[in-house]
Amino acid sequence: MAEMKVGFDDMLAKANAEIETIDAKDALKLTEDTGVMIVDLRDIRELERDGMIPGAYHCPRGMLEFWVHPESKYHKPVFAEDKRYVFYCASGWRSALSTKTVQDMGLSPVAHIGGGFTAWKEAGGPVAEKKPKGA
Repeated sequence: MAEMKVGFDDMLAKANAEIETIDAKDALKLTEDTGVMIVDLRDIRELERDGMIPGAYHCPRGMLEFWVHPESKYHKPVFAEDKRYVFYCASGWRSALSTKTVQDMGLSPVAHIGGGFTAWKEAGGPVAEKKPKGA
């Protein structure tokens, strides 16, 4: 097996040093802010199993760069709005890397919820059910 040049822990440390992290308790206040778009990066199966932050926009992590870039044929207009984008995943790893990526792409302002959906629930955040399509 080839030795990895950079480990995910190094990538996370670099990302976290360069992005804004919002504590889950502070993120609770953002759901009422019309200038904020909370973005759920988790897989659809995670949403259906665990629920999601009410009002969050679902963008699967694998499509993020394509949905954000305005010249992509997959671009989603929601990422061209004059909003502050706050990303989250289950534990804050995917969202930290994602926030760094879109920040590097030029999306601004961006941040992520430290500890992700797990921290959100621990902070008493509300959870909305996500039903499977056709259910």
